[in-house]
Amino acid sequence: MKTDSISVRLFNGLIKENPTFVLLLGMCPTLAVTTSAINGLGMGLTTMVVLAMSNLFISLLRNIIPDRVRIPAFIVIIASFVTIVELLLKAYIPFLYDALGLYIPLIVVNCIILGRAEAYASKNRVILSLFDGIGMGLGFSMALTIIGAIRELFGAGECFGVRIMPQSYVPCSIFILAPGAFFVLACLTAIQNKIKIAGEKKGKDMSKIQSGCGFDCMNCNVSHCPDRTTNEENLEVLELDDMVSDTVPITPQDIAAINDAVANNESVKEENDND
Repeated sequence: MKTDSISVRLFNGLIKENPTFVLLLGMCPTLAVTTSAINGLGMGLTTMVVLAMSNLFISLLRNIIPDRVRIPAFIVIIASFVTIVELLLKAYIPFLYDALGLYIPLIVVNCIILGRAEAYASKNRVILSLFDGIGMGLGFSMALTIIGAIRELFGAGECFGVRIMPQSYVPCSIFILAPGAFFVLACLTAIQNKIKIAGEKKGKDMSKIQSGCGFDCMNCNVSHCPDRTTNEENLEVLELDDMVSDTVPITPQDIAAINDAVANNESVKEENDND
């Protein structure tokens, strides 16, 4: 597998840098709209469309958008696609539009979308940026669908509106309330951590699980990360450049002035000693 390719971008979004289970981003829609599997899937796919298209256009315009106004420009691009998606949902999938409600326009400020625009799309080629958005969107959709399915199963005895539990099952209504979202997310994250720890104890390479890059290379413990190695090398070069730039050439006049100052200090010391 190449260092950065379409397959890597998709794998990162689904597993390695899953925005929900690994990076813990976009918690507002994750906890609010996942009362059912269909709502979670709808919000995830809606976000994926906005994420992929905004990544595509931001990558296309990365050399045109001035650096000082890049964040407002990113938000305008994202808001444009959110408006398009919102109107399409309202026209063709009204039941999903009603279910998601206010959380559709709030996609504009979703930290996943703005984060990928700033961290990846604004610095990389168009095709890779597009699939980075698709991968992150699929990972977000998968996470929301799983959380929604579990909450719907235990909270209503159904999954995607189909009865799963027997008629004698008494639904646990807390799962479709706000506390249920926190409980399910915590359990799924704990299971992931348990799998990772168990694998590490057996000597397996579990670096592919919960290894999302936070771009904090100074505090990163992943020694084999190519991005960290590159950033450390760049940092050393920058420090060397700063040292060179801070060095001021010394002229003969400066040397003479220094010698005079030293001689004066020595004479002052001798006078003090004599006194």
